[in-house]
Amino acid sequence: MDKYTGKRLDGRYEIHELIGTGGMALVYRAYDTIDDRTVAIKILKDEFLGNDEFIRRFKNESKAIAVLSHPNIVKVYDVSFGDRIQYIVEEYIDGITLKEYLDQQKEIKWKEAIHFTVQILRALQHAHEKGIVHRDIKPQNIMLLQDGTIKVTDFGIARFSRSETRTMTDKAIGSVHYIAPEQARGDLTDEKADIYSVGVMLYEMITGRLPFEADSAVSVAIMQLQADPKPPKEINPSVPDGLEEITLKAMQKNPTQRYQSAAEMLRDIEAFRRNPSISFQYKYFIDEKPTKYIDAINTVKGAEPPAYNDNYEYEEEPARTPKKKKRSTASLIIAGIASAFLIVVIGFGIAALFHSCSSGVGNVVLPDFAGKTFDEVKAETKDNDQYKNLTFVTETKNDATQKTGVVLSQNPKAGTTVKANAEITLTINAGGKPVSVPDLSNKTQEEAIADLEKVNLLYEILPVVDDKTEKGYVRDTDPIAGTQVTEGTKIKVYVSTGSEDEKVAVPAVIDKNIEAAKAEISSAGLTVGDITTKDDSNKAKDVVIETNPLPGVQVAKGSTVSIVVSSGKKSEKAIDVFVQLPKEVSHDINLKAYLGNELKTEKTVNPSYNDVCQLTFNGTSGKQQLIIQLDGSKYKVFTLDFDAGTSAENESYPYNNASSGGSSEIPSGGITPSD
Repeated sequence: MDKYTGKRLDGRYEIHELIGTGGMALVYRAYDTIDDRTVAIKILKDEFLGNDEFIRRFKNESKAIAVLSHPNIVKVYDVSFGDRIQYIVEEYIDGITLKEYLDQQKEIKWKEAIHFTVQILRALQHAHEKGIVHRDIKPQNIMLLQDGTIKVTDFGIARFSRSETRTMTDKAIGSVHYIAPEQARGDLTDEKADIYSVGVMLYEMITGRLPFEADSAVSVAIMQLQADPKPPKEINPSVPDGLEEITLKAMQKNPTQRYQSAAEMLRDIEAFRRNPSISFQYKYFIDEKPTKYIDAINTVKGAEPPAYNDNYEYEEEPARTPKKKKRSTASLIIAGIASAFLIVVIGFGIAALFHSCSSGVGNVVLPDFAGKTFDEVKAETKDNDQYKNLTFVTETKNDATQKTGVVLSQNPKAGTTVKANAEITLTINAGGKPVSVPDLSNKTQEEAIADLEKVNLLYEILPVVDDKTEKGYVRDTDPIAGTQVTEGTKIKVYVSTGSEDEKVAVPAVIDKNIEAAKAEISSAGLTVGDITTKDDSNKAKDVVIETNPLPGVQVAKGSTVSIVVSSGKKSEKAIDVFVQLPKEVSHDINLKAYLGNELKTEKTVNPSYNDVCQLTFNGTSGKQQLIIQLDGSKYKVFTLDFDAGTSAENESYPYNNASSGGSSEIPSGGITPSD
């Protein structure tokens, strides 16, 4: 048990359990004895109590949320900044992150993606109107409640738009997969940086993949700056043109060509909602000779641009020899830095190429995936050394004669010999013919199920507390009545459980066997929902490791409780270590990190640019010693506990400039204090 669980803070907040660990804080579920409510408490980690940068970020989060009041933004109730403990008391969110939801669903319907995006934009519109830019919008910072409500969280690197105006690239910034190009460059950032991140999330939701993926964060950052995303319709042909245009406009690399506000993007989404066949015909200015405009959609598809008349007569520019422009000193310096950076990246790429060539990619003969579900295909290839490096791309097709969700065809075909890392396209059956979702409002659960089965639709019953709808009757559905879907689509049916008074606590079934947990949940008057497995480091097979909602949470009687059980396998954990570099040092330092006797990381750092170096280490179990050397001399010693997923600093030594020429190799017998 950790040091806070079971304790009471300030005589008021009873800490029940640890529910999350972030880069700089621990998050607990707690009970507010004064206001009689469950809350989430975010406590700054002990190792950062003396770090001014992390304390500044932690206080920024509380200040940012404190001025916000919106149904799609997590509420802050209380803050405390003492010498020994600093914490923020927030609204407790009984849900999962959008990242977890996307990992479960892989690809979601575009209507659901719009539903989420609208709520995120409304939250950002409110924050931007208050002068706050989030700067770290990503699925990990978006919470999804059981009723589909979105909550934007984690304003840890938010800023007031009228104070700071620049985000340095060597400081803490959001996930590289979602940051705007200007953030990656260290340029000025404003509300339009959040718009870009929303565009990336919308792209990921409607295609099932990120626009830019690579083996390293540096490579992704370069792609954010230079590469164009693959058009969503090329990945998922069911995406409407208008939605593709909205997504690509939000992701324009030039901030002036993006939506200028959340409200502007919301207006286009609303227009698209009213008319899904709409085409916005966006044009983007390309600064070349002669001057021209490019159609956002048709250009990337290779189609002919549509006729366009802006009532302005353009004159053909005569051909001329371009004048040689005098480049400024600043531009030459920037170009030099960029060239050096690219040389390093290319060097790593060549090394990786030689490595891959030496190890050998090899060829494989494709098996027949037809008739299997996508999950079955992944399970079949995941642990098979012959097929584990294959990349799968999915597309959908309607076939009423086949089971929904199965692979109809594959490209290349079964029996084809391909590279071991080849890309395979699987055509997945999306269901049968189009049908309309029936109106089930004010019908009993049994009547609703019968109506859905008549039109070959699947269903998921979700109990909800509703004083206005009689107990046992349908309140509404998702998608709503009248929506066109295909046969075999699962419809969420929200059935009223009556007034809010009829509540029960979710039983504490964590660490119990799955069968015992199911019996206990049923005995409490609740319904057992989805049961999923998860790799866990210290739990036996079929032992419960999570429930949703969490144990002790008051829910309506009859509510669904989802269970996560251990697969019995050990999962690899990633531990972040933050190394505080020596102060008042302005030159480059060679940093080496040894985990046990193995050199894991070697890099050049400069404290004058960033006085904190973040390192990440992976492991499955046990404790390992981490030794940090600066210029060949021991500087810090940490203990990494991969069972608990934590790190602790054990020893610290002064940095000695004179040691820069010393040996930094680990002797075969390990490290001694004199190293």
